[in-house]
Amino acid sequence: MVTDRHAHTMTYTDADGARHYENALDHLLFFREEVAAEARAVLDASPRSAMGHVFGAYLGLLGTEERDAAEAATAFEAYRADVHAAELTPRERMHVEAASRWLDGDMHAAGRVLAELVVAHPKDALALAVGHQIDFFTGNAVLLRDRIGGALSAWDTDDPHYGLLQGMYAFGLEEAGHYTPAEHAGLASVERNARDVWGIHAVVHAYEMQGRYEDGIRFLDARADDWSTDNYLHVHNWWHYALYVMETGRTDKVLAVYDTAVRHDGSADAAMELLDAASLLWRLHLAGTDTGDRWADLADAWARRSDGAYYAFNDVHAVMAHVGAGRVSDAERLIRDREAWLRDAGSGRPGLSNVPMTAEIGLPVCRALVAYGQRRHADAVDLLLPLRHRLHTFGGSHAQRDAVQKTLVESALHAGRHDLARTLLSERVNLRPRCPYDQDAWARLAKATRAVRTSPSPG
Repeated sequence: MVTDRHAHTMTYTDADGARHYENALDHLLFFREEVAAEARAVLDASPRSAMGHVFGAYLGLLGTEERDAAEAATAFEAYRADVHAAELTPRERMHVEAASRWLDGDMHAAGRVLAELVVAHPKDALALAVGHQIDFFTGNAVLLRDRIGGALSAWDTDDPHYGLLQGMYAFGLEEAGHYTPAEHAGLASVERNARDVWGIHAVVHAYEMQGRYEDGIRFLDARADDWSTDNYLHVHNWWHYALYVMETGRTDKVLAVYDTAVRHDGSADAAMELLDAASLLWRLHLAGTDTGDRWADLADAWARRSDGAYYAFNDVHAVMAHVGAGRVSDAERLIRDREAWLRDAGSGRPGLSNVPMTAEIGLPVCRALVAYGQRRHADAVDLLLPLRHRLHTFGGSHAQRDAVQKTLVESALHAGRHDLARTLLSERVNLRPRCPYDQDAWARLAKATRAVRTSPSPG
């Protein structure tokens, strides 16, 4: 019986298929573009391979692309009709269940199945990696930390994948607020594997959350050859680089990064890249920066996708693009579409993760973005304020969601809600005392409150 490198049985998989599986797993962990070809090669060698089909299903889901997920669901349904669960090992059956639950739209259930799987099989790197991404997509900081932390001690430190797990653990530590341990774990992961772009990404997040933008720029500059091209995460890490540069006040350089690395003629219009572009331009929009015709191009790209209601986090960034381009009618059309979808899906599929994500977070944020674009700042405050401690439940990282948090801050300032703005900024300044944005916003608040105090009384 063929097994993988950690002695997990691989049903209906020959030695050639197992070799391609291991290659595909390496590419997945390093975010290399070759992963898709190697995953197909598993099934070319072993057409009924359980783990080959599971791997293909996960790949169709990890990009948060509705069409890819639909194609994966069709293929996986055919596989399940051909190979019955009784023919598989218990571990493989759990993978099949996790993939099936996610393909059915229940990310949370898929994550729970994978968490149970790695209790018995803590060296299942695929289960750990996919579960880690589910925790990211669902914004679960505690599980981002503990899913990996709970398995890490079962691994030999000289295992080739151990450093990659350290990179995942570093990101979980950062999202859970353990910034110094996150930095140390991330640096250790990169020391083992210079091209561990997820480990690099974890260190970048740790610096971001502490307002250490100079350290972040130096870190990324020193490792540019390792992260800046030829991997699925390079656009996102360029986005982080641009956030650091934004804190220096060099908006010209931010736009140069946008044009050369985040959004350009060769961009693939993948959802995860478009949301980085929208998030970056929105931050510039909040700062009052003229971004030329970039919004129009980005809104066109989102419109070409014709996305259905699949992942609320993506919807919010599409609305940013429409509002930024001055196409409020397009933003409102998307909102109405999602409202109609909720009326149908909300009652018919209670296990669909995107239902609460859309109803409780996605739609209110979308409405707030429209309100901000229309300068209805008081309305934006009223929509965002009840959500600010629950935003994580629709996915993403603290750094990504900060675009929404900054929208609340700016709305409070524009609306003259000075007490609220002081509270929000006090929270930020005490967490990141070196962050230039927070210092600038604090100075603007002080100026506004002085103006109110010195203005003549009516009458």
